[in-house]
Amino acid sequence: MNYKPILIVHGEPNSVFLEIFFKSLRYKKFKNPLVLICSKKILEFQMKKLGFKIDIKIISPSSLNKIKLNNKKINIIDINYNENIQFQKISDKSNDYIKNCFETSFKILRSRITNKLINGPISKNSFLKKKYLGITEYLTKKTKSNQNAMLIYNKKLSVCPITTHLPLKLVVKNITKNKIIEKISLIDSFYKKKLGFKPKIAVLGLNPHCESIDKFNEDEKIIKTSIKYLSNKKIDVKGPYPADTAFLKKNRKNIDVIVGMYHDQVLTPIKTLYEYDAINITLGLPFVRISPDHGPNQKMLGQNKSNPLSLVRAIEFLEKN
Repeated sequence: MNYKPILIVHGEPNSVFLEIFFKSLRYKKFKNPLVLICSKKILEFQMKKLGFKIDIKIISPSSLNKIKLNNKKINIIDINYNENIQFQKISDKSNDYIKNCFETSFKILRSRITNKLINGPISKNSFLKKKYLGITEYLTKKTKSNQNAMLIYNKKLSVCPITTHLPLKLVVKNITKNKIIEKISLIDSFYKKKLGFKPKIAVLGLNPHCESIDKFNEDEKIIKTSIKYLSNKKIDVKGPYPADTAFLKKNRKNIDVIVGMYHDQVLTPIKTLYEYDAINITLGLPFVRISPDHGPNQKMLGQNKSNPLSLVRAIEFLEKN
């Protein structure tokens, strides 16, 4: 069987990502060849500091469809990094390196050698510079995609926020019927095409108990009308439900995806339930993009204590899909 390579963009060099990558290789044997887009100098430095010993194989992007790859060695596309490779604080110094890693992955993806991408975490403050809310929006812009949705996926229950990394004071203005319809339609299509079944989707209200003392109740005027529209399109969606009880065991029992109105409304409970056993999938791109569901975690940099499960789950998902 011809297993497509999985591209893995390093991301922020001053993060725990390479640590969890090394641990993932120890965790299990993966069938699809993993191709790490990374600086060889950084890779060798962190491998030595963290006590891992794995052989490295340098490859070029143009050779990906010409050579047979396996995971006996770390397959690496070497990206130049001129800054100090010691563990240090996150800063703008790594921005060009991160950009070059992503740009290299885009070229490979456009060549259709593979359609599978994982990226390590980045710093929103340093790399995105407030131009994008997050990597979801960054990739949407870079690939000239028209739509996106952030799906935090676990095979038992997934969640999606309608707004992503917005300050709370801006959330209400960004809850629109078009956005709700767009993201739920993407979720429904993704589940049917990639996972082979029609998902049961529950939608949370914006206000406590879906009630408002204000004259304009978003739950009635926007969310409920969006759900009605989607239901008429044969999408299995219900709500709005109060957010404070939606994640109770009996309420989530027969639900595949819970859609919330803002980031912490759904990410806090999903991480409480499954901790590292979840992955971040961007829907709406011309390829399947996943990242482990955590940030750079600089407080644990170099300590060799980070949990690799989310990256393992990301690779496992791409091997099946």
